[in-house]
Order: sequence, then C-alpha cells, then structure tokens
Amino acid sequence: MRSNKGQLVNQHLEKIDWSVFEKYQDFLKEYIKGQHGVYALYNKNNLYYVGLASNLRNRLKKHLSDRHAGRWDKFSVYLTVNDLHMHELESLILRIFSPEGNKQSGKFINSKNLIAELKKAFLEAKYKELIKLGIKTTKVVAKKKIKKAKEDSNAVLAHYAKNRFKIRFIYKGVMHTATVRKDGTINYKGKFYNSPSMAARAITERPTNGWTTWKYQNTSGDWVILDVLRRNR
Repeated sequence: MRSNKGQLVNQHLEKIDWSVFEKYQDFLKEYIKGQHGVYALYNKNNLYYVGLASNLRNRLKKHLSDRHAGRWDKFSVYLTVNDLHMHELESLILRIFSPEGNKQSGKFINSKNLIAELKKAFLEAKYKELIKLGIKTTKVVAKKKIKKAKEDSNAVLAHYAKNRFKIRFIYKGVMHTATVRKDGTINYKGKFYNSPSMAARAITERPTNGWTTWKYQNTSGDWVILDVLRRNR
C-alpha cells in the first residue's frame, strides 16, 4: 500500500475541455465544488494562466466571463490535502512558466536568493586560480547588502498593504492583534514576520494557515479573513 506521508495533491484533472461546465455540472459539483487547490488554464495546450482558489469550481466558472473569457479552452485542477502551501506552490509555477495571463510574478514567503553567494564563490575561485598562475591580484570580497525592513521584498502582504492596518486572530478564546506595515511585514508583539502564517505560528506554536485565521476590517467595517485580499487581487 502506497504511503501518503508528505502528500500535497490528493486528486487532479488535467487538460479538460471547458465545455465540461455545460455538459457535466453534476460531476463538477460532486468533486471540485468547495474544494481548494491550484488550477491552470490552457490555450491550445499552451499554459495561459495559473491561480489558486478555495472554491475551484466557482473560480473556473468565473473565468468564462471575466478578462480571461475566450482566451482558454482547457483547464487542469489539482486538489490539495490542505492549503498550507498553496501560495508557495502557485508562486513556484509562476516563476517557472511565467504564463501570459498572469499579471504578477510569483513571490516566495521567505526564500533566500543564492545569486549573491554564487557570485562570491566565483570571485573566490577566480582569485585562487590567479594565485596558482603566479599573477598578483587583490582579493575581491563580495559585500553583503544590508536591507531595511521596508525594502524586504519577501513580505507576502507587500502587494496589499498600501497603508498600515490592524489584523486580529482569536485563538483558544484569546484575541491577538497585530499590525500590517506598509512594507507588508507583520508586527506582532514587537517581532516582525514576512507572512500571516509565520505570525500565526508564533501564537499557535504549530503550522497554521494565517490567511484563514487572521482577519482584517474591510471597507464595510466587517472583519473578514486575509485570504479575501488574495481573491480580490
């Protein structure tokens, strides 16, 4: 029996014709309505758009009449076991394929770009090679760039935080509040976090989906989950 340890995707459909929405409504309702995961839209088998959704059927149906209407003829859906890594999975696909229908490129929550380390390793190797050849040279040391919090591009809320705003999270009957700053970082009790999930984990002390636990106050004055920000992007 195959183990499902570490499983991310538990069901999938690949490159299905868009007409399934007209012919097989009952099937879609049974299997993907209300399900969360990642989906892809294709135009003549070429990847056109990648997205994530907490209700895949509704999101795909919406794309039949929004700005993507008429620009795709097939779709794939990947239903995930949970939504803890959905954003990272979407970002990974966007960075690899850069679909023309996506306006934004994928951004990782807290991933270090190794290009600076690669440059440093190259300079050091070049220096050692010149020494072996008996050529005098000055060793070049790659300087570390010091980035301020405001310049931190790893904060996943950076796209949505035009101004500072409050968020709150009720856990075990206790109300926890934090502030999302203009740079997208979250200030919780004087410590700064690059993602809602990291800030939520500081409270629960275990992996927690911050997009569905933290809430913010919308323009109507209602407190809604942060995931609404992503849906409306």
